[in-house]
Amino acid sequence: MLSLGVAAISLNQTPLDWEGNRLNIAEALQAARAAGASLVVLPELCLSGYGCEDAFLWPATRETALELLQEIEGQTKGLIVSVGLPLEVDGRVYNGAALVVDGRLQGVALKQNLADEGIHYEPRWFTPWRAGQKKELLIDGRKIPVGDLVFDIGGLRLGFEICEDAWVHERTGISLARSRVDILLGPSASHFSFRKFSQRRRVVEQGVIELGVHYVYSNLLGNEAGRAIYDGDAFVLESRGGKAVVLAETTRFSFASRSVALARLPLPQGNTRPCLPSQEESGGPQLVSVSFDFSKEERPTVHENKGAPRASLQELSTEEALARSLSLGLFDYLRKSHSRGFVVSLSGGADSAAVVTLVYLMVSLGLKELSQGFLERLGLELPEMSLAKNGPEQVKTIVHQLLVTVYQKTVNSSQTTCAAAAELAGALGAEHHVIDVNFLVDHYRQLSESMLGRELSWERDDLALQNIQARVRAPSVWMMANLKGALLLTTSNRSEAAVGYATMDGDTAGGLCPLGGVGKTLIRKWLVFMQEQGLPETGPLLVLAAVNSQQPTAELRPVARTQTDEEDLMPYEILDRIERAVVFERLSPKLVLKKVRDEFTQYESEQLLHWVKRFYRLFSTNQWKRERYAPSFHVDDTNLDPKTWLRFPILSGGFQRELSQLS
Repeated sequence: MLSLGVAAISLNQTPLDWEGNRLNIAEALQAARAAGASLVVLPELCLSGYGCEDAFLWPATRETALELLQEIEGQTKGLIVSVGLPLEVDGRVYNGAALVVDGRLQGVALKQNLADEGIHYEPRWFTPWRAGQKKELLIDGRKIPVGDLVFDIGGLRLGFEICEDAWVHERTGISLARSRVDILLGPSASHFSFRKFSQRRRVVEQGVIELGVHYVYSNLLGNEAGRAIYDGDAFVLESRGGKAVVLAETTRFSFASRSVALARLPLPQGNTRPCLPSQEESGGPQLVSVSFDFSKEERPTVHENKGAPRASLQELSTEEALARSLSLGLFDYLRKSHSRGFVVSLSGGADSAAVVTLVYLMVSLGLKELSQGFLERLGLELPEMSLAKNGPEQVKTIVHQLLVTVYQKTVNSSQTTCAAAAELAGALGAEHHVIDVNFLVDHYRQLSESMLGRELSWERDDLALQNIQARVRAPSVWMMANLKGALLLTTSNRSEAAVGYATMDGDTAGGLCPLGGVGKTLIRKWLVFMQEQGLPETGPLLVLAAVNSQQPTAELRPVARTQTDEEDLMPYEILDRIERAVVFERLSPKLVLKKVRDEFTQYESEQLLHWVKRFYRLFSTNQWKRERYAPSFHVDDTNLDPKTWLRFPILSGGFQRELSQLS
């Protein structure tokens, strides 16, 4: 039986990085050809980048994407290649997947279902293509069919489900299967979030089982545009005996520029299928016929399938997924922003400890996978160091070059947090500094007292006296970041963002907020996981015990006032549960109160009522802070980012009517 070598490729692209994207595609095609693949599937919008946002509406973006497609055509000799790009048709912009066969563009399938939930806003830029519509474009002097297409390539029929096309109830694969398609191609930009891997696989496997087709699925990889992270999940599924058999899959969360899944799919024996009805007769996809001699494409270097179904990669635990996604997100953000390292204000508490641990993981995982290539991708040179054996000391050496931590103490800082910060920084390899900023606090206090004509006191001026301590810390770390050419990382988390428990221009100061999409409950659980178990590549990080033994505290009030975060707010497990009920489940205050009373029976009913009211008041009055947070990574099925998920008015009625009805 003849078989077809196929390659499902995940790519780490960058929006509008035309030369970089082109080069990555060219190298991917070269690798696929060398491995013996004839059919190559690349991710959605990989030419332009998926995250171009309003730049999709710029004519120059579409024009340049077409120019790049024509440059790539010549590199596809002997191959069948799908390439994603934006395309203008009759004055409207569409999300397209071009099919290039043996060096010539044969057609562009256009996405019919646009993602418009969660972090996706595709309808802002693209128009959905109407199924069955027939159209041709003049491209490079040739009439090219575009729209709802089936490609008959030498007797092998191919069709496209472009990401969301597979997720809707009436998926496009249904009409394609009726048109006797053999293989569905799934170019996608399916971002990572917790538990989404299993959901994504189920969607594709269901199509294979119900439609009786093979499937080649490709996806983006890494932090493409700043916020969304892609796990690079690409795979090949064979339809065999009513089952979906995993033939090949990529390595998820790779630090490489690309990851390739290679396999062989059986070719149909002769073209015995009836001819595709015309569009006028059926209203179905338009047929595009292309000659291609598959008998010359039997390349044994592609790994042969071993016949028996094999287990697919499993869903990672939330803790491991958090570690791998955020460390990869930091790596790409660092190199794509052309920064030369990170600066972190290390307080000795949970949040800043989590941030620097992620930097350590970035180096550990990247070095283990890429060796010298890790340094090259970051533009680092360590000629005196041999990378023949990637051990902890080599990791610490690189961390020392990349990470500067600063502990900034006042009279309210404790020796416990100071020691924990120093111990953690030393264990990870960071360049660590301890500075005393109390004289700055005193100076601002004196200036304020001279303007007001009175002394400030904790009884009367508690909030202002807390905030000035956080704010005076920002200039020092900003200056260090400027001097180092580094990226200042903020240490605020999602729970704090929900209720505004952060000092604007203080602990929120920075260019990137790695934990902005992660709640405090998960952060604390993750730190314990890293202390006791860690990743297979790192083992347990025992040094985190000094952090995990503490109760979260801002250390901004005098020691005698015994400050903790949960006393200021509420238990974090309750705060995070209320936030999810409000933002993701979209429940009313009345139903939120009922839910927390049902789930947290260990607390008094009146206490829960107080906390629910407190959450709503703080949530509604602190949207202005969320509008000013540094960009953060999306890792959950919801977030508080006003740009990508939660739109909420800066000024509102604050739920006064709803809260007054609670009892």
